Amino acid sequence: MDEGPRMNTLDVLTFNLNNPSRERAERQLAYLAGRPEAVLVLTETADSAGCAFLATRFAAAGYDVEFQLPGSRGERGVMIVSKLATRPGPTTLGYLPHRCVSVTVDTDAGPLDVIGLYVPSRDASEEKKLRKRSFLEQCRRGIPEAGNRQRLVIGDFNILEPAHTPRYRFFQPFEYAFYEWLGEVGYQDAFRRLYPQALEYSWVGRTGDGYRYDHAHASKALADKLRECAYVHEVRTGEDRLTDHSALTVSLAVQPAMPNHVTSVERAAEAAPALF
Repeated sequence: MDEGPRMNTLDVLTFNLNNPSRERAERQLAYLAGRPEAVLVLTETADSAGCAFLATRFAAAGYDVEFQLPGSRGERGVMIVSKLATRPGPTTLGYLPHRCVSVTVDTDAGPLDVIGLYVPSRDASEEKKLRKRSFLEQCRRGIPEAGNRQRLVIGDFNILEPAHTPRYRFFQPFEYAFYEWLGEVGYQDAFRRLYPQALEYSWVGRTGDGYRYDHAHASKALADKLRECAYVHEVRTGEDRLTDHSALTVSLAVQPAMPNHVTSVERAAEAAPALF
């Protein structure tokens, strides 16, 4: 049996799949199924054989899987895989909704909303800039304010904090503004709360320039229960190189209320029906 969720904490991991081939998806499955986190937020998904394999095998092993297939060729999205029982979360987007997927799980401190986000990347073209700007505007409408709820917005934001070191001139005010908006509506950068001065990068370009693209932002009710927030670089830098992003793990001092009966993904039937 896979390791169950840590019962004295509720841990969440975000991991960029980088739309894997079937072969790489098999290696990612082995790694992810061995992680201790109860909830996995998997970004850069696609309507592909690799992502379908992951979704089907996790579901066959008893995980709850929320995966909205991206609607067009080349489009990407988010999959949430949970060892805890889930129900639909609070987000509603009218534009690229598969890039903002949410679930709610129960804890000893009340419901916890996990909002998985994969913001579009862009180049210098006006078309890509408009697409990213439009999506971020939709997020402002569709992601609820933190309020007094336990909420975590986590994933690959493809944006940087305004004080990011180094400073890259090609990022635009609307991108920094989304990071600032999260703070204005009650979400705190979990990594920065614990490590105000640390320089960590979740993606590194060919020239060696580092970018902290992957984030976790917690409502105050949740940030007060934050135990750890750390980047997991081995998946990007290790010999196996499962992905081109570092993962990010968050540990919260709340206890999950409804764990599923999860079996080993290796024992899940190879012939499990395709569910996605």
